[in-house]
Amino acid sequence: MKVYKKRDVPVHLIRRYLEPGPVVLVTSQHKEEINVMTMAWYTVMEFSPSLVGCMISSANHSYDLIRKSKECVINIPEAHLAKTVVDIGNCTGRSTDKFSELDLTPHKSSKVKAPYISECYGHIECKLIQTKLLHQYDFFIFEAVKCRMASAPKYPQTLHYTGEGIFMISGKTLNLKSRFKPQNL
Repeated sequence: MKVYKKRDVPVHLIRRYLEPGPVVLVTSQHKEEINVMTMAWYTVMEFSPSLVGCMISSANHSYDLIRKSKECVINIPEAHLAKTVVDIGNCTGRSTDKFSELDLTPHKSSKVKAPYISECYGHIECKLIQTKLLHQYDFFIFEAVKCRMASAPKYPQTLHYTGEGIFMISGKTLNLKSRFKPQNL
């Protein structure tokens, strides 16, 4: 078994090592106004019902759109959209129509008013179900009400943010199904 030589790392860099999943694009709509934001800080909180928690700063334009509409769509981009993902995060929807500016196609969702992004691998339509942590921590808790993913590729090349403009791209998969033991929950 390999033993690693270790060094101290500033604690504000822990996200480089704990980052949980792919960068997503969150679309929102309130009345006629739509927006999209880049997000890398979220967590799956429950399997059934499927709950997702995420921190969206109250300084972010999407915060108010989601708070007022009580819904959003979590879109999953692949690596070919990396520059667009960064560009979305580098501007505000208060003064920019990100869909037009970045050549993204909003498409009508089936369970929420917020659109999904046609160019993304998949999307998860969500409804806000809990706001107790919203005012103190800007933490939204959503229930997934609809999920659609592309049928191919089976394992998309998603982006994973490690901080300071550095991303990893998902790579080789490791199949350990023969060792997996389902949990009796």
